[in-house]
Amino acid sequence: MTLPDAMIRFLFAVLLAGIPITAPAANDLSAAQIEGRALANELLRISPAENLEVNGLMRMRAASGNRAAVPIHLQVVAGADEWKSIYRATLTNAPCPIILTITHVSRGPNQYRLSPGGPGAEAKSVSPANTMVPFAGSDFWLADLGLEFLHWPEQCLLKKEMRRGRSCRVLESRNPHPNPGSYLRVLSWIDLETDGLIQAEAYDDRNQLFKEFYPNSVTKVNGHMELKEMEIRNVQRRSRTRIEFNFDPK
Repeated sequence: MTLPDAMIRFLFAVLLAGIPITAPAANDLSAAQIEGRALANELLRISPAENLEVNGLMRMRAASGNRAAVPIHLQVVAGADEWKSIYRATLTNAPCPIILTITHVSRGPNQYRLSPGGPGAEAKSVSPANTMVPFAGSDFWLADLGLEFLHWPEQCLLKKEMRRGRSCRVLESRNPHPNPGSYLRVLSWIDLETDGLIQAEAYDDRNQLFKEFYPNSVTKVNGHMELKEMEIRNVQRRSRTRIEFNFDPK
């Protein structure tokens, strides 16, 4: 599948064939839910065509105004039946980087492994239900980087509307079992022309706006459009994190 202006090639590059077994039967769904499920599956089928490695910075700003910049390295390992996205964050004075490995498996859920970066620390598996925790102290949760909300069984196409100057489909993803402090639902604005993510909003377990996500910039790499910058804002904590990738334009 070729997306000439795809804003989130390696963010929406997740493989999923079929519907989760916990999803309601098709004959119990409304037309909007059937369309929403189809859109989520369409997005989940987008996969990277080739390997990729890129360095960058994760810039964090706390509500107090304090700022921090953490070097980050992203490695994407393409594959037919599964592929991996590996994030390495190097904190100041830390002996080892914090490493998050997300394995996207065909016909199955994401698999997460996290190495906390301490001396002798071993990578441990993290279940999808426990991925709503910060990566390297940032506003990005493990679940955000794995786009875990697209795997939730409840998907609904709400409407079509303009957002940030683009005509979009609005997808609502609902978490059937939200824990306190986690996401209840996520709204995504999907570009009608490119299937790129224009904006997303996450709501907490009380259905209050929690985070806003923006893919802010793209660049051409080896003839493809790649995401150059993405930002997530925690509107409740008044903090934000921006990841800037250092692509060499070609």
